[in-house]
Amino acid sequence: MNPYIQYMYSYPHKTAYRPMSGVNLGDFAHRLKGPGHGLYLHVPFCQGKCGYCNLFSVTGAKEEEIERYLDAIERQVRQYRQILSPWKTRFSSFTVGGGTPLCLTTGQLDRMFSMVSPQMEKKAEMVIETAPNQTEREKLRVLKEAGVTRVSMGIQSFNQEELRTLRRGHSPMRAREALELLMSFDFDCVNLDFIYGIPGQGIQSLLNSLREAVGFGPREIFLYPLYVKHGAGLEREGVAPDPQKAYRQYEEASLFLRSQGFCQDSMRRFVRGRQGQRGFSDCGFSTSLALGCGGRSYVGDLHFCAPYAVTAGECARQLRAFEETKDFTEITHGIRLSPEEEKRRFAIRHVLIRPGVEEEGYWQRFGSRVLEDFPVIARWMEEELAFRDEGGFIALTDRGMGLSDFLGPQLISDEVLRAMRYWEEEHGLKGAAYDSLQRQPEKL
Repeated sequence: MNPYIQYMYSYPHKTAYRPMSGVNLGDFAHRLKGPGHGLYLHVPFCQGKCGYCNLFSVTGAKEEEIERYLDAIERQVRQYRQILSPWKTRFSSFTVGGGTPLCLTTGQLDRMFSMVSPQMEKKAEMVIETAPNQTEREKLRVLKEAGVTRVSMGIQSFNQEELRTLRRGHSPMRAREALELLMSFDFDCVNLDFIYGIPGQGIQSLLNSLREAVGFGPREIFLYPLYVKHGAGLEREGVAPDPQKAYRQYEEASLFLRSQGFCQDSMRRFVRGRQGQRGFSDCGFSTSLALGCGGRSYVGDLHFCAPYAVTAGECARQLRAFEETKDFTEITHGIRLSPEEEKRRFAIRHVLIRPGVEEEGYWQRFGSRVLEDFPVIARWMEEELAFRDEGGFIALTDRGMGLSDFLGPQLISDEVLRAMRYWEEEHGLKGAAYDSLQRQPEKL
């Protein structure tokens, strides 16, 4: 049994999206009324492409090319502002992802923040990603002055051979220097990302990296299993992680972090201290708009983004198409969720993350019972992979949490699964991970 089928960070996956026509954001603007919405800005530029990366990113962009991209985002912001103004839309969170956002110059970072600041609520949560080679004092100063509250740094390992295997562009020494500098700015939250399941990586090597990371005092650590997906450099090199070794590494790493005072609220997220325990947050129907090319927007049952792109050529074409767009309010690629798919999204977005899905809250929202709608969750409870706590929440047990990437895909609907497989077939993929997903998997 392979524990690593699919990371269910959102639902449905972008490969289930299809071309749309006759859909305009203006017709849905009322769903973004008032405060409390999310804003995401995608910076698709990187110094180099990591061997495992299948995200939307391009490498080698010059400063003037990045300026051209920011010009397009500025046009997009103006058009969005025009249709949202009557609804007095305000954003309570602003996330900048990538790519590597700190590939931007200090002037470009200033420009980026100034574009969105008029629409942000006071004391909004502001999140940005960085990498060791791009973490510089002056850029961190810009982030601090802009009000950034959380910085996430992808370190992945403090072992040189493992970094080389992953095709990371930094050295362990550079990661240490960058992390020390980052911690000196006293951001509310610093998160560090690490990868396990790297070929040649042992349990002790992984623990050594985590032990060193803990010593810097980050508030959060994320552990990611190595996936080698379509379009990634390691795929072309024939690198294939050993899932059983990776799972053993996960077990030891999660035990270590918990022993160091970190609370675990998902398969990947560990938060320092009891105050880090996550309270219930209704994230199944939150609204969020994406700026730039590569992010996705969620406006009720309407989800949209640019067509899914991974390879260098596909990403470059999508980037050019974005920069040449005249009307950003026209939605040309996405999906409308049926009531059944909305239930699935809600269940997936909650049951895999503690405290879990609240049975009474589910009933009040949908008028049905979550265990009746999704008997597979009841089976998980029978197999001690999920449990019901005293507050009426259903969540994964510690063992179930470690199998999130195997259990979560069992909640994908047949319709969405067919759409995802069709995308794989269109791109010449055979023997994809979804083909091994059974509706009634063996007892674990």
